[in-house]
Amino acid sequence: MQPATTLAGRSIVALAALNFFLADARDGLGPFLDGFLATHGWSPLTLGLIATLGGILGMVATPLFGALVDGSSYKRTLIAVPVVLVTAAALWTLNSPGNASVFGGQAVTAIVGAVIGPALMGLTLGLVGETLFPQQVARNEFWNHAGNVVSLAAVYAATTFFGLSGVIGLMIITALATLVAVYAIDPAKIDHRVARGLAHDDGAPGPSGYSVLISTPGLILLAVILMVFHFGNAPISRLIAQDFSIQLGTPFRTTAITTGVSQVAMIVMAVAAPWLIKRFGLATVFIIALAALPVRGLIAGSFTDFWVIFPVQILDGVGAGLIGIATPIAAERILSGSGRFNVGLAAVMTMQGIGASTSNIVAGWLTTKGGYSLAYIFHGGVALLALGLFIVWRRNIAPPQPSVAH
Repeated sequence: MQPATTLAGRSIVALAALNFFLADARDGLGPFLDGFLATHGWSPLTLGLIATLGGILGMVATPLFGALVDGSSYKRTLIAVPVVLVTAAALWTLNSPGNASVFGGQAVTAIVGAVIGPALMGLTLGLVGETLFPQQVARNEFWNHAGNVVSLAAVYAATTFFGLSGVIGLMIITALATLVAVYAIDPAKIDHRVARGLAHDDGAPGPSGYSVLISTPGLILLAVILMVFHFGNAPISRLIAQDFSIQLGTPFRTTAITTGVSQVAMIVMAVAAPWLIKRFGLATVFIIALAALPVRGLIAGSFTDFWVIFPVQILDGVGAGLIGIATPIAAERILSGSGRFNVGLAAVMTMQGIGASTSNIVAGWLTTKGGYSLAYIFHGGVALLALGLFIVWRRNIAPPQPSVAH
């Protein structure tokens, strides 16, 4: 069985649909959680604690699930089951936003949701092969962000006309659509050896389990830089949602606008990324992404009017959007031939999760002590460290694409 040589066919169309509907289905309440709970009296510090606990649980689960994806031929099911559980947890929280539902629901979302990322990347690599992988990752991101924009617009309209019941209905519809899309992918088209990074197997065993991280210098450098970047970036959108949801008293509509701006920018980045990588190289894409965050934090911390969400969230689209595309491409290049792509990518995502989860409690504390502006400026400034580290070790982290023998 050979991976696809062109980006065409029913399974590729189904993969696009899967990414489109996963935008809403994979994270439960996702960006709406903070705004929803903030208007129910939950403090920034408590919301930071919730995000931190969820991040820690996801961090522990992600490498385990990465190893599971490497060894499993049921990658479609490893996406479908978490979607069902995440949706159920979100509906529980919406119906009764108490301690049990919020903490329990976010725990479920963090643990089972951790398998979706590695499973989706493994599924993609197994369908298209390593040559077409960078292009398909960008396409995945395009459809994912397009799905986010449509979902956000739908949430805005649904809450305007139907209130909370409209949100519940949308969540059920997108979960069902995700299940249809994932099982429309032909399992016979998935090359599971290629999916785990064995397109060029030389017969030598690759590093196993967690050791893939510490035994591959480029991978650990990538992981450290992403940990620093996400420590800086992760809380800013959450704080923006809290801040303006409280000011305007409309958590779902306010979050739909703020998140929608960044998602539109991410769509533009998904379209531009393949050209940027081909023309300027993967390292340049990383530099652009990392440089966007300090500017973002400075703008957010300097102005308090609602218009500030536009440049701040556009820069989120540039930074996080490009990072989301560049990271799996870099991991695939670093780990090519190892047979450990999914567990390696999961290890990177774990380090990324450490940064994101620990940042939330820090951001909550900073907001309590010095207001939102202090938190914005501090977390934006942290990214300067990630940028410096990358510039020094860019050749290890973003190697050129290896030539493929046919």
